Amino acid sequence: MLRRQIAFVAVTAALLACTEEKTSPTSFEVRAPLFAVGANSDINLGTHLTGDEEFLVVAPGAPHPSDSKAQGQAIFRVNEDGTNVDFRLVATNIENAFMAHIHCGRPNSNGPIRMWLYPVPPPPAVLGPTGTALPPGGGRQSGVLSESSFNPSGISCPAIVVEGVQIHPAMPLLDAIRAGLTYVNVHTNDGVGATNTGPGDFPGGEIRGQIDHDNH
Repeated sequence: MLRRQIAFVAVTAALLACTEEKTSPTSFEVRAPLFAVGANSDINLGTHLTGDEEFLVVAPGAPHPSDSKAQGQAIFRVNEDGTNVDFRLVATNIENAFMAHIHCGRPNSNGPIRMWLYPVPPPPAVLGPTGTALPPGGGRQSGVLSESSFNPSGISCPAIVVEGVQIHPAMPLLDAIRAGLTYVNVHTNDGVGATNTGPGDFPGGEIRGQIDHDNH
């Protein structure tokens, strides 16, 4: 457990140091191992979040999440029998973050929420697909948004159907994660007037990343 905590802290410190100085990720930030190699064989998963990954159709010239300078990192470790997932969610240079989740979905498409990541209630609450968002207009945040754990058992992603053709069957959440069919995003809302007005006001999601393996 101590080794796991040290690895979490080291990764978070590296991300914050890099993203406070730059507005775009380097290859080190994207590819650095998310966990130190431990004595067990837990599965490492993670994703780097940027506005470029968000899927939002807007009129030409209208604000888009790709305008955002915010970045994030979602870090996961799955135990050997798949009954527990530890996670840490980090975001930097972001305004008005009010919720974040794991969603089912392919790149360049949006899908349903399957795990609530931010904010998380204190233990012994059991995390799942529902939760309570923070009030809008929370201001600037840079650092760890949340860290906790969840049991993915009994949670699944629906079949993916495109133009009436099923291209992926329904599958358990962990299977969908391993297949690259889930993503993390952080939603923002300034609580003033219209939505999607610019960074800090994308309630559908401002930064996003597809979850994949990181077993280096």
